[in-house]
Amino acid sequence: MPDRVARNRQHQIDLFSGPFPGHAITFDAPAPEASPGDVTTSDRPVRDWVPAIVGQYRAWLTRTEALGCDTVPVAPMTTHTGVFAEAFGCRVVPFKDSNAAALPFVHTAAEAEALATPDWSAGRGLARWWELAELVQAELGPDAPITGPDIQSPFDIAALIWNKEDLFLAMVDAPDAVLALVDKTYALLTGFLDDFRRAFPQHNAIHCPGAAYGPPALGCSLSEDEAGSLSPAMFERFCLPSLVAMSERYGGMWMHCCAKADAHYPLFARVPRLRGLNRVFQYPPGPGPALELFDGATVHMVAWRDEAGVREMLDLARPDTRFLFDMGARPLDEARSCLERLRGWCA
Repeated sequence: MPDRVARNRQHQIDLFSGPFPGHAITFDAPAPEASPGDVTTSDRPVRDWVPAIVGQYRAWLTRTEALGCDTVPVAPMTTHTGVFAEAFGCRVVPFKDSNAAALPFVHTAAEAEALATPDWSAGRGLARWWELAELVQAELGPDAPITGPDIQSPFDIAALIWNKEDLFLAMVDAPDAVLALVDKTYALLTGFLDDFRRAFPQHNAIHCPGAAYGPPALGCSLSEDEAGSLSPAMFERFCLPSLVAMSERYGGMWMHCCAKADAHYPLFARVPRLRGLNRVFQYPPGPGPALELFDGATVHMVAWRDEAGVREMLDLARPDTRFLFDMGARPLDEARSCLERLRGWCA
């Protein structure tokens, strides 16, 4: 492992779980020279994806050394959101200019109750992704971290399987059936993660944002995007228990949420060892409530914001606020100038 990467790895570990090392400033991987598309939906041989991922990882290493930023390069292998729902039987539809999507097929409580919990390998997309992960790890060696697939929360996976209009009615009329389906998605998801952690012990446990790094010893990550569709009471009943269980099972959690979910922050704070939170803030109220509630307890993983947005976050920061600023993929000279400015602001 290059010295710069080893230093950055420790920096982010300390940021998420140790003495404050200073805010982290990271940059995404350079775009791959060529990519065959989505490995999970294609019929092409899986090995066709290896050169693009390996090349992107090695280019990211070179870029990080040249920049001197806080990035830990990883082999980027994220997927569309529906790979776990597909294992239950959802049909996945690819799109030319966007990610593929899983289509719901459950409409009633009886249909949900009839679903068995499959093995994760029943999903064609996940099985192909796993084959690719093995090939990439073999090419790069055991110490190179790979990123896992896109991971939705147990409730969010259920919301892909069960048509949402029907699901929301069932949360009132047949709540036990909804809870039972969430239990099934939890079982499939944790079964995958248990296998993944054993087979790829050096993986990057954070799938979003892309330039954040967390070792599996510190937890798991997931997206909780349906929160914005639910009242706090509904979220507490149908979503929070599985989040708490996963964090306890794996020793911590990083969470992405792009929904309008400010009212749920007190419930998010009940997730033990919530190490990082990646939000897409809505205005009003903007980032202020999150910065106030999670001061010192959770790292704010800030992505998809320009330098003015970074300046706003720093101006609103509390005394113990911790940030990771993911500044995206930029040309090298532009990234150098950006890093210099942000280093000065963060000093």
